[in-house]
Amino acid sequence: MSDLIQLRPSRTAGAEAGSAASAPALRDVAGPPSRLAYVETYGCQMNVADTDMALGMLYRAGYGRTEDPARADLILLNTCAVREKAEERVFARVSILAEQKARPGVIVGITGCMAEHLKEKILERAPYVDLVIGPDGYRRLVEHVAQIQRDRRAEIVPKHRPGAGIKDTTLDRAETYEGLDAAPEMTDGITGHITIQRGCDKFCTFCVVPYTRGRERGTPPREVLRQARALAAAGHKQVQLLGQTVNSYWHEDVGFADLLRAVAAIDGLERIRFTSPYPLDFSNDVIAAIAASPKICKHVHLPLQSASDAVLGRMKRGYTYAQFCELVRALRAAIPDIAITTDLLVGFCDETEEEFQTILRAQRDLRFDAAFMFVYSEREGTAAARKMPDNVAEAVKQRRLGEIIALQHQITADIYRVQVGRRERVLIEGPSKRNGAEFFGRTDTFRAVVVPAGPGVAAGALVDVVIDRATNATLFGRVAPPE
Repeated sequence: MSDLIQLRPSRTAGAEAGSAASAPALRDVAGPPSRLAYVETYGCQMNVADTDMALGMLYRAGYGRTEDPARADLILLNTCAVREKAEERVFARVSILAEQKARPGVIVGITGCMAEHLKEKILERAPYVDLVIGPDGYRRLVEHVAQIQRDRRAEIVPKHRPGAGIKDTTLDRAETYEGLDAAPEMTDGITGHITIQRGCDKFCTFCVVPYTRGRERGTPPREVLRQARALAAAGHKQVQLLGQTVNSYWHEDVGFADLLRAVAAIDGLERIRFTSPYPLDFSNDVIAAIAASPKICKHVHLPLQSASDAVLGRMKRGYTYAQFCELVRALRAAIPDIAITTDLLVGFCDETEEEFQTILRAQRDLRFDAAFMFVYSEREGTAAARKMPDNVAEAVKQRRLGEIIALQHQITADIYRVQVGRRERVLIEGPSKRNGAEFFGRTDTFRAVVVPAGPGVAAGALVDVVIDRATNATLFGRVAPPE
């Protein structure tokens, strides 16, 4: 682990001397931004991280961020391709945002997984889009925007006539975006996202990710630590390590447990989160690292998908339900208060009623704290779409989805009720959206907590809270008296 040992966290932030790439200055232009960017993000936390990185590049190119598309010079939708409904929402939304092109000079782009998945189809269906960039093309974002601006000034109309926008959707097995940072001025300043792994090699039959994000590759440890130190120096209290199968991270002789311990040793960081691990790659060393460090949050999002071994086999998940249960037992034995959340997918190809019932039994037996629950949606290009019939009726899918949602709400409500009366350390994320006199935060176990405004309750603060009541989604509490 020589690379990691040489880069053990120090008390100073910034890139290590001699590293492969150093961080660019926060801004290469003086004064206020000359242009404004508006970005909407769809999908997972990796998309959020990509948005932060893209905004960092735009910030250094002289852009500010606006929440009002009517003021924006550049409008971007950073997208997901996991479900067809998400893509349809993006097409509907971009058609509305494209009305801003009535103002001279406005550029509209679609980036991310949907851009990679649909490629030319986006320009055919939405000819008013100027720019289509896949997950491996962000490094050239500013260059592409500048090229469109130059062509418009030169009145090169044929090159950018409707339907002929710039398309950058080539996957790159070497791209990890080393040296590119978010701009703290354009993020929430509380949680920093670090993508430690890009792409995926699992090729689950239902999943489009390997085709939209490419093959798995890890970010060098020196770069992960450089970014983590920079985030700590900018005042972030929490970092989230991201990867499609984050715990399968490996770079030369550095594994995921090594990386977790090194990031947790950085001064200034209070909490380390990660998502999403893959059940097959969850080692005892990773469990030990979580258990040993008070900074590594006691929450794991562990996707199950189905509890039927036959369905798991058709999905090509690589594990059995018994193996998954053994992992859950190991986590709870080592970390008794750990919160475990999951993903559940109903209506996959050929799913019988008995196969579906295994999911309900798993919910009752494993008692997940929460779950993301979906019906199967066939995605073009996947093995399932090519080889397996999507033959579970939509009405059956929806009925099954309703059953697992109802059961999970009941289980989550039971778990949350047990929290009443407990003292929890809460990282405040900001004002509550529903009540300006309250603030919202999360426990170490990722449970949402609402507390009244008051002394010491501010975004970024760590506050001890006594839980007074609970719903099936939120805890409510008050600032705890000193111990």
